[in-house]
Amino acid sequence: MAPDASLSDDEKKLFPLKTVANVITLFESILKRTTEPDLALLSIIVGCIENTLTCNHQILGGAKSTVLPTAIDETSEKLITIAPIRREDDFPEIEWSTVEALYVKFRAVIKSSVDLTHYGCPQFATRELIKRVSDVIWNTLTRSYYKDRAHLQSLYSYLTGNKLDCFGVALAVVAGCQVLGYHDVHLALSEDHAWVMFGPDGKETAEVTWHGKGNEDKRGQPVDPGIQARSWLYVSGNPVICSRFTEVASLVSSINPSITATTDSLEVASLQQSLLWVLYDTGHLTRYPMALGNLADLEELSPTPGRCPCGQLFSQAIEVARRCYGNSHVYPYTYQGGYFYRNRMYKEALESWANAADAIRSYNYSREDEEIYKEFLEIANELIPFVMKVEGSGHSARSILKDSECFAHLLRFYDGICQWEEGSCTPVLHIGWAKPLVNTISKFDSQVRRHVVISCSEMTEGDTPSMKPPAKEQEEKEERLVDSEVCGKAAEQKARLGSTALAALTDLCGRTVLSPAFFLGSDIKTGSDSQAFHTLNISGTAASTDSPVKMMNKPKLYLRSHKMAGLKDLLLSEKLNTHAISLQLTAQSQVQLGGRKLRGEEAKDAKQEGREVNLSRPKRTRKE
Repeated sequence: MAPDASLSDDEKKLFPLKTVANVITLFESILKRTTEPDLALLSIIVGCIENTLTCNHQILGGAKSTVLPTAIDETSEKLITIAPIRREDDFPEIEWSTVEALYVKFRAVIKSSVDLTHYGCPQFATRELIKRVSDVIWNTLTRSYYKDRAHLQSLYSYLTGNKLDCFGVALAVVAGCQVLGYHDVHLALSEDHAWVMFGPDGKETAEVTWHGKGNEDKRGQPVDPGIQARSWLYVSGNPVICSRFTEVASLVSSINPSITATTDSLEVASLQQSLLWVLYDTGHLTRYPMALGNLADLEELSPTPGRCPCGQLFSQAIEVARRCYGNSHVYPYTYQGGYFYRNRMYKEALESWANAADAIRSYNYSREDEEIYKEFLEIANELIPFVMKVEGSGHSARSILKDSECFAHLLRFYDGICQWEEGSCTPVLHIGWAKPLVNTISKFDSQVRRHVVISCSEMTEGDTPSMKPPAKEQEEKEERLVDSEVCGKAAEQKARLGSTALAALTDLCGRTVLSPAFFLGSDIKTGSDSQAFHTLNISGTAASTDSPVKMMNKPKLYLRSHKMAGLKDLLLSEKLNTHAISLQLTAQSQVQLGGRKLRGEEAKDAKQEGREVNLSRPKRTRKE
């Protein structure tokens, strides 16, 4: 596609782009076409605007970004914004000549470096051809990895500074294949990684970018090993497989409006929000949970009049993740949990975090999953303890510390984390996890904890922690468990009512015998005792107004991890054994034997395997 053919004459007349409205009009026109959009061109335009408004070096003169400072309100624990006055003249003027020059440069790099005759001019892209395009992008980058640097995801960053992040490399490869005329190469996006799908049926996979510390030797290889290893990085083979329009949505969703850690560009955030709504209206976000979550976050900060509320968008993202991707995506739940947390809906936040743990439990943890590990670590060690601190500062009748359902959500959250660890080569839980858990559980009264009906699968002799039953079997077990509990519900309530009535009657008789009126022969059915008899006859119970447990049906919880199942009795005991809970929770973390001496059978096994018996244990310094 020639540069002039990328935009129509009417679209070129929109240049120079001076306002957000101009950019929206351009994208709307491109998305209405029947032909597929040009990824390189759109990435250059969006990247030019983002970098000009957010980076310190101004490549285009005369552009200043309106700053959106953020702060924490100590009374509401909610992120607030101080919106400045919008000024249209703060938006940079994007000239067509600048965009065209960068676009021609990208096409020249690809065309001059890839000779299709060496690959037989295939009708569909081959693995060797994709590897070659990836090599071209890779070899023209600076020799550094930019994992956590902002504003490096667009082709504008590549063409002006030879820098790209992980997603940017994958997008550049797909755009390069589009330049060569191969329209079967598309992005596949997990929650922290990207690769490509290609071939006649679009089923073949290939690594094209790096992850973490930069494993460039994986480029060109299929992603099957990552899927078979049950790594969250590859979402069990359920990525967002993009069309060309979904790839446009991905480059819009990757826009980063941050100027510093505490300030955002209002124009860039407004541009991203408006473009996401354009893509939403045209149906290109219907299978993209991450983009829906990003749009919901933007709507929370600056609601668009006439649009659905952000809470509904968070729910849509979760529904898409469940319906289209087998509940393999975790971030939709953490997005929603963060929203509830910021708005002090703590019970709902705990439930969302527990649902996130349910999604992660089907994976095996590996070192490449550091991003989602940090997410769960923050929830467990910062957000949940803060919730407990806020709720524990008073004794309100509506406190979640008196709600047994909240305690069940908490246990389900840790149950998912523990099952994520089972069968993994690298441990997840350590003492840093155990202390906050013990402190949080201790906030709940024993009556609240014992109000949860906990069941778990019994470990058979041949079971090992690596055995994770399929999700379907787990759901069937859970349904059978709930059915059996419902059958005995009436008898349980009847027994509880009888025991409560007996306790009330005993208490009343004791107060009557010990009263002076009883010995003086007076009528005992007077005053408060008469009222007590009346209450007993009507309701069958003498309810206490300051009960630590909210009156509700007992929540039922099915523990699936071996670790949490072993904690069942400890969690429900009247007095918590915090030391035993900590030991049980961190038990599997002792798989690395460095720093201690092997003795007995362990030493014999180590010698047979050729390992050192004394593993890096420091000798004690001799005293002179």
